[in-house]
Parts: sequence; C-alpha cells; structure tokens
Amino acid sequence: MKHKVIGIIPARYGSSRFPGKPLIKIGSKSMIHWTYQSSSNCKSLDDIIVATDDDRIFQEVQSFGGKAMMTRTDHVSGTDRLIEVVQSLDKNVDITNHVIVNIQGDEPGIESELIEGVVQLKLKEPSWAMTTAAVPMSYEEAKDPNRVKVIFTHHYQAIYFSRSIIPYALKQQNLYYRHLGIYCYEIDFLKKYNSLPESKLESSESLEQLRAIEAGYSIGIHLANKASLSIDHPEDVALVEEDFKSRGWI
Repeated sequence: MKHKVIGIIPARYGSSRFPGKPLIKIGSKSMIHWTYQSSSNCKSLDDIIVATDDDRIFQEVQSFGGKAMMTRTDHVSGTDRLIEVVQSLDKNVDITNHVIVNIQGDEPGIESELIEGVVQLKLKEPSWAMTTAAVPMSYEEAKDPNRVKVIFTHHYQAIYFSRSIIPYALKQQNLYYRHLGIYCYEIDFLKKYNSLPESKLESSESLEQLRAIEAGYSIGIHLANKASLSIDHPEDVALVEEDFKSRGWI
C-alpha cells in the first residue's frame, strides 16, 4: 500500500518570546498563511493540517482555504500537539500506513525541496524511526547556543544534537551543521513517542529529539544546501520581509 503523507503545522498563540506570532503580517499575508502556502508546494504531501490551540488562528487558516484542527492548550511541545491530531484522525480513518511530517509554523518561506528530502529519506529508510534535516553553518554561527548543532555518520544517521559546539571548537569550516526543526515519522512511532523513558539528555539540552536517541531509536539526516529564515523574535519579521522582497513575493 502506498504511504499517504500528511504535513502537520503546530501553531500556538501563546509563545513566551512572541505572543500571537502565527498571525503577524508579512506583506499582506499572515505568517501561518505563508507557511501553509510554502508547504503546499511540496508534491509529496497529500494533505496539510494546521494544529492550533487558538480560535483566532483556526479562523485565519479557514479564511484562506486551509485545513485546521483545534487542539488542547496544555501541550508542552509541538510533538504533543501532533499526537493529539493523529489520535483524532485515527478515530475516523485507518491511518496505519501514513507518514507524518512535523513542519514548523515559524518558517514562512520553507523550501518544498527541504520537506521533500526529509519525506523521501524516511520512505527510503523505513527502519529509521524518524528523519529530520540539517544545513552547513559557519564556526561563528555554531557558537550561538540557539543554533542547534548535529553530528551524524557517513550514512547520515544522527549521532547527537547539542546547543554546545560539536565537534568541539576545531574552528574549521564545512564541519558544523545546524539542525532544522522538521521531522518525519511513521504513525506507530509518533503515537508511542510520549511513552518513551524520561530522557536526561533531553532535559539538559532542552531538545526533545534526544529522547529518541537516548531510547535507542535511529534518526536520519537530510542534508540541505540552504534553509529559509525562521521568525523567533519580533525583530526577525523585518529580515523575512526583506528576503521575500528579494524573491519578488511581496
């Protein structure tokens, strides 16, 4: 049976660093509109759903013809929100053979090639519990603890993710890779993710993918050449606007 691939975009209103972020305008469109539109350019996605905890975001998605689903407000992470959506879908149709892609809602210009690469890597390597992505970065970028670093094998299987510089301070170019927050999972693995043992690595780094690593699951890395800008703080909006203007989008 052919896999059906569903992209889910977690979008919460109450971000501590940037409340209401999904609804901020970039040109004439909201950020969640741009993210949905950019994601829809990926031909591997059979469906896209925004998973939100706020009626304002829900109404915004419906206003531009997108699909949205209301979720609880007490989720700790975007993965928890995905699991609720999957459990809800599972009540209505058989989704056993589906593949889920977790697409970050704060990357309005996300490249379809990036989503495609993560999906195809997961389909090519079904024994890997999940796949994600990385992009080369400079040593100067690697010094920033907000830039999550990843190291991986010659076969592109993740070894470790960290906010610290890994490999340690060699100051060589073409050696550091920034992790990009997109994930692709088999349904069965995603549904049991919250039942994995408590991870000390996850707690120390504040990186939830380390829960899978510490539990012995494999994570594949799609290596991309570039990645679009994300919006983490209000000042990032102007940078994305300039980027979109250079592309002729606004």
